[in-house]
Amino acid sequence: MEININKQENVTTVKLVGRLDTPASVEVSKELEPVAADAAGTIILDCKDLTYISSSGLRIFLTLRKAATAQGGTVIVKSINQDIRNVFMMTGFLNLFRIEE
Repeated sequence: MEININKQENVTTVKLVGRLDTPASVEVSKELEPVAADAAGTIILDCKDLTYISSSGLRIFLTLRKAATAQGGTVIVKSINQDIRNVFMMTGFLNLFRIEE
């Protein structure tokens, strides 16, 4: 699992590459702590190259959303593939997040 974080002014883009499974989620969660701590702006989760997401990965998305909401920010999930879209649909995440192509 690879993660790239790029912050420009009020927008933080988090590019996720690979499988966000349970083992990877531990490291990703640690790397995203500063993003959650400063979530007053817009956080874009770029999932173009994300091939899988586990329940642990979904929990990370929820944690970021909760932090952003508490600080007046917003989370946008961008470019999810059909498999991840199906997981989002089954878990109700499509209603929780702003999804962009």
